[in-house]
Amino acid sequence: AGEMVEFASGVKGIALNLENENVGIVVFGSDTAIKEGDLVKRTGSIVDVPAGKAMLGRVVDALGAPIDGKGALGDHERRRVEVKAPGIIERKSVHEPMQTGLKAVDSLVPIGRGQRELIIGDRQTGKTAIAIDTILNQKEMNGKENETLYCVYVAIGQKRSTVAQLVQILSEANALDYSVLVAATASDPAPLQFLAPYSGCAMGEYFRDNGMHALIIYDDLSKQAVAYRQMSLLLRRPPGREAFPGDVFYLHSRLLERAAKRSDQTGAGSLTALPVIETQAGDVSAYIPTNVISITDGQICLETELFYRGIRPAINVGLSVSRVGSAAQLKTMKQVCGSLKLELAQYREVAAFAQFGSDLDAATQAL
Repeated sequence: AGEMVEFASGVKGIALNLENENVGIVVFGSDTAIKEGDLVKRTGSIVDVPAGKAMLGRVVDALGAPIDGKGALGDHERRRVEVKAPGIIERKSVHEPMQTGLKAVDSLVPIGRGQRELIIGDRQTGKTAIAIDTILNQKEMNGKENETLYCVYVAIGQKRSTVAQLVQILSEANALDYSVLVAATASDPAPLQFLAPYSGCAMGEYFRDNGMHALIIYDDLSKQAVAYRQMSLLLRRPPGREAFPGDVFYLHSRLLERAAKRSDQTGAGSLTALPVIETQAGDVSAYIPTNVISITDGQICLETELFYRGIRPAINVGLSVSRVGSAAQLKTMKQVCGSLKLELAQYREVAAFAQFGSDLDAATQAL
């Protein structure tokens, strides 16, 4: 299972189900040219994608083929899409900051290099904006060669116009020089939307394993889960909760475990992940959101109400946490923001009371 096959029309596929009588293959591309009686050849290889510095500044599809019209890729190596995450001994705890350039994030939910921080919220709450701003803000910090943070942005199930707009924003700001875009748009088949995050991760791991630092953004994993559900149901795998297959947790856990901080013996590189999850009507306790929250090292919760009040980024500070980031926060930042979270919590508590209006005593009103 997991081997690539090739159809007579040249379209590739991957064998996912192996049974006595038949083989379940998902097709990477258009299925219109496939007909009954066609020969299907084994390729003898597992899915792999190009990786390396030649990828920087390029827009590729889920199989690593360039789709930006800039010609073939330069000098690159090929990496397997599905690899095991680094073991416990090869890791080091997160201790360097990954500055996003957004004060609300860097002060209250600091992110370290090698951390996985979930960005979660309803549609139109600015989830992608946080991710894109983070990429753009690296420009000023990427002056030093050893500190450069390479960015991989994986667009899953988004409109082509949105991806084109994004490429334009990044190229106008000269941010494409240190970025790779992997796009599996809404019009691409489900298998490509399922594969894109793993392909992007393999490209990010090139930097992680060669002592460099990378950031990967999966936008968004809800759509990957939907694509995977579609594939699994077509492969006749038994559905579970919300019709997702039983291994939908493993789908995301094996992906996000690959973001890590390597130990000094293995080159001290890092891969930081910012997965995005879209909630329905603010329901953070749905199936996929709770799965991904339990896998990641914290989450940034965005709320529609705050967004409409003009608070942007619309971060709900009470619900947002960073479980390992405080160890990576800069000392000066820590001194400035140490008491900030507590003060905000006290403010929210008093603000709730303040709605009672004038029947408060003078001391409480003074707050």
